[in-house]
Amino acid sequence: MNRRALILAAAFALSGSAALASGKPKEKPAPVGQYVELLPVALPIVVSGVVINYIFVYVRIDFASKADATKLRAKEPYFRDALVRAAHRTPFNSAKTYVGIDEAKLKAAMMRDGAAIAGQGMIKDVVVLSQSPKRTTGLPKPPGA
Repeated sequence: MNRRALILAAAFALSGSAALASGKPKEKPAPVGQYVELLPVALPIVVSGVVINYIFVYVRIDFASKADATKLRAKEPYFRDALVRAAHRTPFNSAKTYVGIDEAKLKAAMMRDGAAIAGQGMIKDVVVLSQSPKRTTGLPKPPGA
């Protein structure tokens, strides 16, 4: 048993010294970005007080360079909660379709609510990465279509 451990240790030592002898400097990991990506959130599409669809959105909140991204990433559940509450208070319905949201409304709401969570000047931008509707057929025609 000790012989096997000794052989494995020697193999690792030789492979490590070969890597050092190759002259390649060890790469540092890339710095973590100044953003937080929210877990997917289902936002309702409400027409005449009735939920007719849900849109699953992926949102990224970009922080200012002076923000402490590590501390703000820990507040991801608060950002997600603020998004859900805003969407239920005033749905982000698009005027043209019921299979997508109005990104401008979502951005405005998240900039306002995000500033309350992170602090003034800490949110640089809100980016909607993707939208996926739950239903794509059997929906009424929107008035702006």
